[in-house]
Amino acid sequence: MFVESPQHVESYYARTLPAAAPVRPALQEDCDADVLIVGAGFSGLHTALRLALAGKRVVVVEASRVAWAASGRNGGQALLGWSCDMGPLEHSLGVERARELWDSMRWAAREVRELSQRHGFDIDYRPGSLWAAVKRNRVALLAEARDEAAQKWGYDALRVIPQQDMPDWIGSPRYRAALYDPEAGHLNPLKLALGIAAAIERAGGRIFERTRVLKWRETPSGFIANTPDGSIRADTLVLACNAYIDRLDSELARRVLPVGTYQVATAPLDPALASELLPRNSCVIDNQFVPDYFRLSPDHRLLFGGACTYLGGIPKDIRAAIRPSLERAFPQLRGVEFEHAWGGHIDISIRRTPDVGHARGRYWLQGFSGHGVLPTLAAARAVSDAILGDTRLLSHYEAIHNPRFPGGDALAAPLEALGKFWYRLRDVV
Repeated sequence: MFVESPQHVESYYARTLPAAAPVRPALQEDCDADVLIVGAGFSGLHTALRLALAGKRVVVVEASRVAWAASGRNGGQALLGWSCDMGPLEHSLGVERARELWDSMRWAAREVRELSQRHGFDIDYRPGSLWAAVKRNRVALLAEARDEAAQKWGYDALRVIPQQDMPDWIGSPRYRAALYDPEAGHLNPLKLALGIAAAIERAGGRIFERTRVLKWRETPSGFIANTPDGSIRADTLVLACNAYIDRLDSELARRVLPVGTYQVATAPLDPALASELLPRNSCVIDNQFVPDYFRLSPDHRLLFGGACTYLGGIPKDIRAAIRPSLERAFPQLRGVEFEHAWGGHIDISIRRTPDVGHARGRYWLQGFSGHGVLPTLAAARAVSDAILGDTRLLSHYEAIHNPRFPGGDALAAPLEALGKFWYRLRDVV
């Protein structure tokens, strides 16, 4: 399904890049590395930076451009937790080990804020997120989540915003209450990825764009990966391809399903109107089974997304597909101009649990299921720590069972689409 491109996909984020944004060379030679990382999205970049700073000779290869896929086009919400929530992790690990993963997520929330300061780049970070209830019967979930976080995971920062206070947070009558998380936030994901890439190079790592790995093989001394114009010999191999693993590793590919998702950015709004929509500039995701999510950009645009397609495609007219949901949330924006509309694919695991592990010197990170800004960083910490000799966090991820999708792509996508249709019905009844 992968299509190589010399440019980033048109999006609001791509338009924020300076004209002098670097274009990195393709690999044109054979080279050696301690660690070869395939994929220059968040999981690969975070892993590469930690290893390069630890003194490892790191090579990153990317079939298109740094953060060409989901890492450079996502909703920009840096939310604590995983797409599956904590229940499946607790079931697999027990409370104590699940809490260690939760603590690593809190570390990731701090680290993503500090990375840009430490390495001298801007990511347009703004603090605060809201998990908002649309339906009356889901308001109670907010307090339940707050209490569980405090009692089981030692996280007492969450605060329920009652309905009477909601106008101070979201300028829409659609939302009945919300759960506020001060340690979460929102950011420009493409700026984050490119800032990390530059930090990797300053630390001595090498990044090759437009360099697709055609195949790899294990050898007695490590791995050899072949690209169109060169090969890389490495002691350790990290596969960080996510939705674009394709045929590079058939076993990993069977455990994730590429799912299309998309969003829009409005034209710049009057600052007073933007402040009316989100008075405290928190990002928002609702607690419907198929959620909407939105936030403001620094130049007062509303960035809004939420829908998914499980049969491989993206709507031909993303603007038309998104408009009803946006105008349902904010009737005052009826007819607003959408200056940007874009989509891409995320890697869904069958249980929405992260699929992170290793076998004989080969590591992988995938299955972030549409919730990857912070989880990719937490998983990269586990993988990089393991490569450096500390396997504790990685062993927790490896205790999470991620089964194959039944029937391969031909059956998995229709089954997921049918399941999502059922959940959409649950949202409206």
